[in-house]
Amino acid sequence: MESLRITLDQSEIPTHWYNVVADMPTPPAPPLAADGSPVSPEQMGMIFPMAILEQEMSAERWIPIPEPVRQIYRLWRPSPLIRARRLEEVLQTPARIFYKYEGVSPAGSHKPNTAVPQAYYNQQAGIRRITTETGAGQWGCSMAFAGQMFGLEVRVYMVRISYEQKPFRRSMMQTWGAEVFASPSSMTQTGRDLLGRDPENQGSLGIAISEAVEEAAARSDTSYALGSVLNHVALHQTIIGQEAKKQFEKAGDWPDVVFAPCGGGSSFAGVAFPFIADNASGGRNGRPTRLVAVEPTSCPTLTKGAYAYDFGDASGFTPLMKMYTLGHDFMPPGIHAGGLRYHGDSPLVSQLYHDGLIEAVAVPQLATFEAGVMFARAEGVIPAPESNHAIRAAIDEAVRCRESGESRTIFFNLTGHGHFDMAAYDRYFAGQLEDFEYPQEAIRASLEHLPRL
Repeated sequence: MESLRITLDQSEIPTHWYNVVADMPTPPAPPLAADGSPVSPEQMGMIFPMAILEQEMSAERWIPIPEPVRQIYRLWRPSPLIRARRLEEVLQTPARIFYKYEGVSPAGSHKPNTAVPQAYYNQQAGIRRITTETGAGQWGCSMAFAGQMFGLEVRVYMVRISYEQKPFRRSMMQTWGAEVFASPSSMTQTGRDLLGRDPENQGSLGIAISEAVEEAAARSDTSYALGSVLNHVALHQTIIGQEAKKQFEKAGDWPDVVFAPCGGGSSFAGVAFPFIADNASGGRNGRPTRLVAVEPTSCPTLTKGAYAYDFGDASGFTPLMKMYTLGHDFMPPGIHAGGLRYHGDSPLVSQLYHDGLIEAVAVPQLATFEAGVMFARAEGVIPAPESNHAIRAAIDEAVRCRESGESRTIFFNLTGHGHFDMAAYDRYFAGQLEDFEYPQEAIRASLEHLPRL
């Protein structure tokens, strides 16, 4: 029997990140100020170092990975590509199912792929402190880890519902030396205003971003770091897809379809963007690979949102970005896939979806946990709730192959393990989780508040 695990030597860790902008048929829409004017580098420089801004605006196809970053990547990269043979047997499908396992990183997810370079560039620019937000805690853990690697202080504003649901992620951040506050907090004017109106506010990623940006903009020794959405974050994550392509070549196979969970878009971009380059030239063997972003029905940004300019945060501190959005003051329900509770999507992911180069599907919460449990019992890995979305879509595709008799190669990004999400699994086993499909009228009401340009 062929090997279930396709590995690479550390010498095969990519030396460059792939910039999808170079292969997009439509140039990305530029970020704008609240009045509709172009955002200046000086404005963005208040919260980001220049090296990050250069990557954010770059159209170069290949961006070199600094050697100090590659050295830290070697702690866990290359990550394995694994064939899920036992899951195939459970499903009795002729499909071949592969997954890229990003849970092998110190933080247990894909997020250090961008946290490490962001910490490096800030340290090189003389920055002493980083403020950031986190939803489920995976990004906060990753930034805390990366800050420790480069001697930076890190302050994390953690969405309150996740702060309460996921205490051990908070403990991980503190172990790596970060300060962690439930958002909305009393540390910022944004948080104080919101708590004054609603002391029981569960928080959102948009609110936590506002708090982190507000603090960073007020201090010259502090930068802001974002774990998803922005172009440079998507760029750094492409190390996932680049490794996967090498591994598929070693395996003598190639994916017909790629699935990844999608909240802000970083894990989807990381695994899918490198395949855009192949699709742009007709795909391998003359057949493009389908690239499918999987989101929750409770936060259906791509599948039900509007493609429009909107703020990336709840208070309007960030520039306006053209993206699929549910409205910057959208308040998602407290589902357990905290990393997918963001009101908007990456501008690059959004534009590729708008141009028809990628697909999107929304799946309900109960079905994702059902898929995660099935996967864990077959393959042994307990996935994070976010990853369960991609697993659900992959299983559904494999069942379609069984029904049609078609042999197809299915590939998904398993973005992280669920070892610190077991309270969510407990609630699933106890029958306490519910499906929630965000009402169309509520989305319309939220979209009423989009900026008027």
